[in-house]
Amino acid sequence: MCGIVGYIGSRPAAPILLNGLSKLEYRGYDSAGIAVYNGKQIVMEKVTGRLNRLRELTRDGETLPGLSGIGHTRWATHGSPSDVNAHPHFNRDGSIVVVHNGIIENYAKLKQTLIGRGYEFLSETDTEVLAHLLDYYYKGKCAGNPLAALTKVMQKVEGSYALGILFRDFPEQIFAARKDSPLIVGGSEEGNFIASDVPAILQYTRSVYYMENEEIAVLSREGIRFFNMDEEELSKEPVTIEWDIDAAEKGGYEHFMLKEIYEQPKAVRDTLTPRIRDGRVVIEELGMTDEEIARIRKIMIVACGSAYHTGVTAKYVFEGISRIPVEVDLASEFRYRNPIFEEGTLVVVVSQSGETADSLAALREAHENGQRVLGIVNVVGSSIAREADNVMYTWAGPEISVATTKAYSAQLAAFYLLALRFAEVRKTISPEEYTEYIAALLKLPEQMEEILKDRELVQRFANRYLAADHIFFIGRGIDYAISLEGSLKLKEISYIHSEAYAAGELKHGTISLIEDGTLVVALATQAHLYPKTVSNIVEVKTRGAFVMALANEDNTAIDQVADYTIHIPNTNRYFTNSLAIIPLQLFAYYVSLGRGLDVDKPRNLAKSVTVE
Repeated sequence: MCGIVGYIGSRPAAPILLNGLSKLEYRGYDSAGIAVYNGKQIVMEKVTGRLNRLRELTRDGETLPGLSGIGHTRWATHGSPSDVNAHPHFNRDGSIVVVHNGIIENYAKLKQTLIGRGYEFLSETDTEVLAHLLDYYYKGKCAGNPLAALTKVMQKVEGSYALGILFRDFPEQIFAARKDSPLIVGGSEEGNFIASDVPAILQYTRSVYYMENEEIAVLSREGIRFFNMDEEELSKEPVTIEWDIDAAEKGGYEHFMLKEIYEQPKAVRDTLTPRIRDGRVVIEELGMTDEEIARIRKIMIVACGSAYHTGVTAKYVFEGISRIPVEVDLASEFRYRNPIFEEGTLVVVVSQSGETADSLAALREAHENGQRVLGIVNVVGSSIAREADNVMYTWAGPEISVATTKAYSAQLAAFYLLALRFAEVRKTISPEEYTEYIAALLKLPEQMEEILKDRELVQRFANRYLAADHIFFIGRGIDYAISLEGSLKLKEISYIHSEAYAAGELKHGTISLIEDGTLVVALATQAHLYPKTVSNIVEVKTRGAFVMALANEDNTAIDQVADYTIHIPNTNRYFTNSLAIIPLQLFAYYVSLGRGLDVDKPRNLAKSVTVE
């Protein structure tokens, strides 16, 4: 959430800042602002609302000339969205300006101390505390040394931060610092950059440095220097970004979400095929010997949101194929239940961005308790990727829409591979079954493409439910896990109240909410549970529900009990999520589109949740 961009070089800064912020809109925001040194002073413009308002106000940056600057898109945490609360924030005489992602946990105490020293605050934000605290040290104990002032501030504040800072006295430099909030540094011949994520600067450079916790970067036109909190210079090597800039553009699609739905076959293929060689699963980055895999006694999967839903599916897959007990935890709850770690436990932390704050905290909790951690992430060089003992990349490419689709599907594919690898070592399936599983996996991308050819069937049905108030998703076993994600997709981009339930739980209270015309989406891809699911369909239909069923292509009998049915190709029952989720993603997309909503940037949501 929130986006930071900074630039210093030979080109006008403001247009670069605005362009970079536009590439970070997917992160979620409610206001935007930029600050530029114009040769005499630091000038700033900021507005509430979409970035286009800032573009219009500054005439695409023309009204803010200068060769160095910082910009920000804010997602409100401290103080409601307003022009005053928007970033950047000045110190009291306008000589220091700050942009900040994260949360300063002790800001209230620091603010009272600063008020006692004569400082006045204009905003409700925790970020303005940083600006005044920098002012206090820079003009006091640090005697005009910006690096020393920054390290003093970092020692005083508690919480998370990614910072971009301009000092009027040092207009040829931009200062940046990071702790538990993502920040990268990019270098090019025309100048140097800071950003929250790669898409912001990809059109200018592919050479990127990933900042570690409590590191400081000092950027000038000539180069980039890194320091630790003791002001000791560090040596860092850049990483070359390999993916094409076109991957972060819409490519003719109306929305990123639709584009990314259509990119799922490729994302799954790219995750699977390099790891299947000569009919066997080979995961070199797992870094575990057969003996270590055989000693696994429990898997703990920790994640948030859609990544958590892949973990729910993975529980059924691991326990069914590999016969390993699995616990699935919401990362935001993991630490607070005082989890019991046992010998032989593998902790798997899943995150598209690799920066999810709660998931990162869970990883560190596991490490503090001596546990081995495997990260499943999409973003190379992200915090979880760097801190996990081993990392399995999903290789889905950049995902821009807030509502995840292709990253979710790639995470599922990664779990399938792990389950089969563990099953092979532990001999919990026969060689014949193993071969069948591999064949089914390799067929998934083709089957996904087949489903996407019939998207109009979903679109026509979605148009009937644009005005729905409540929708329920039900399923049993893996179908329940699919229901969780289908419901989340709908609610997050259409704003329709939607809930997912294990179908057998309906009778324990929820069925009281079913009335005439209520849409119930019933998942029925698990043949061994089909009779039970049918009984639940009959229960809700008896109470007036309209039922849309989603079933395998050979299950024509369900057409007799459901009001509308979408069929998907047959596959192994453990892999049906990869196919069934696509019609549900399309359903959510077309309902949101029909309601005239911003599909890619739903209200109140952020792509990368970097605060707890």
